[in-house]
Amino acid sequence: MSYTSEVLERVVAQNPDQTLFIQAVKEVLETLSPAIERNEKVYRQNALLERLTTPDRQILFRVAWVDDQGIARVNNGYRIQFNNAIGPYKGGLRLHPSVNLSTLKFLGFEQIFKNSLTGLPIGGAKGGSDFDPKGKSDREVMAFCQSFMSELYKYIGADVDVPAGDIGTGAREIGYMYGAYKKLTGLYEGVLTGKGLSYGGSLARTEATGYGLLYLTKCMLEANGSGLDGKKVVVSGAGNVATYAIQKTWQLGGIPVTCCDSTGWIYDPEGIDVALLKEVKEVRRARLTEYAAERPSAVYHAGTHSEGGVWSVPCDVALPCATQNELDLNDAKMLVANGCKAVAEGANMPTTIEATKYFQENGILFCPGKAANAGGVATSALEMTQNSERLSWTFDEVDSKLQGIMANIFTNVNETAKEFGMAGNYVAGANIAGFLKVANAMEAQGIL
Repeated sequence: MSYTSEVLERVVAQNPDQTLFIQAVKEVLETLSPAIERNEKVYRQNALLERLTTPDRQILFRVAWVDDQGIARVNNGYRIQFNNAIGPYKGGLRLHPSVNLSTLKFLGFEQIFKNSLTGLPIGGAKGGSDFDPKGKSDREVMAFCQSFMSELYKYIGADVDVPAGDIGTGAREIGYMYGAYKKLTGLYEGVLTGKGLSYGGSLARTEATGYGLLYLTKCMLEANGSGLDGKKVVVSGAGNVATYAIQKTWQLGGIPVTCCDSTGWIYDPEGIDVALLKEVKEVRRARLTEYAAERPSAVYHAGTHSEGGVWSVPCDVALPCATQNELDLNDAKMLVANGCKAVAEGANMPTTIEATKYFQENGILFCPGKAANAGGVATSALEMTQNSERLSWTFDEVDSKLQGIMANIFTNVNETAKEFGMAGNYVAGANIAGFLKVANAMEAQGIL
């Protein structure tokens, strides 16, 4: 049995109920074989893959808070510090009822490779809670965030672990958490990213994941003799990543025609109106039914997969930007049948393994999230740099650095795939390129 197969068996045996984590590990290990074989004896002797797939620490804690009716509530809090071989732990805090240990371990494991690909000195981590900020008052959100940070602060710091925002954790939540951290520690440091501009945040951070996705997609298309001009683009999601992916699609010459939220999806043949989408989702915090009511060209479908969902719309490029495993094999078949030529992941692992393989078997350009959506964490690291230097860069400065980082990521992924005899396989290229940097650092630092 190969070393990678042995390690996968070990992960499954130790985490039998953690299906998302197992899926993420399997996806990575299956593509690492060519790199592992070059140095298998040393890796096996030093248990490198066993160490890589086992978090440095898993922190679980109780979060007790009081709602507006004076009733005490309790949620679960988590921080998975996965690997800090190349820098301090870095990864978001997700606030959503679906959050559990499996979800966060999958996200933290993916973050190791994503952060490595940025070329910046940041390790992999993830955290959050099953708390749902939707429908909560500002005071309730503040009460939760302060209680959450009263435990988390013990394990983080500007040179230790720097959490960021994620699903459910926006500027409001980061602000409350940062205030609590500062109060508890007496330190004014860059311990959280995604902060407000008035207290250490970075321009372009809000836009970074969506913009970065399009910068890399453009590189991928151009490397294969195409481009974005005039291309019809389908996008899932209507949150931060999707909104700014839609905006940058317009700016780069594409035509984004779909978006969706948890209750339904929109097809707008004239192209999504970014200003109206922002008004509905960011200002009103409303559903896409309100977008459809104010946009005559838009067609609303209740249910995210009704009538095939956004993936049933003929397109040139597909950008899944909502959540994990949202694009399955049937969706992939629809996209291929309808003429899709390229898929780039804006969310973390939104495409199932079966769908990914179908895309690759049918000649679809496919770039995984650990490369395609790395713009967000890259800009978080740029925020850390600005905090360390006590400086604030302009939007254009940050955006220019982001473009350079995404171009370098694609070049690295593309060249690594070629080096290992898998030209055009960007999944393998991303996994191997991310792995080699971390593996070299782990080997240099000894068995820890």
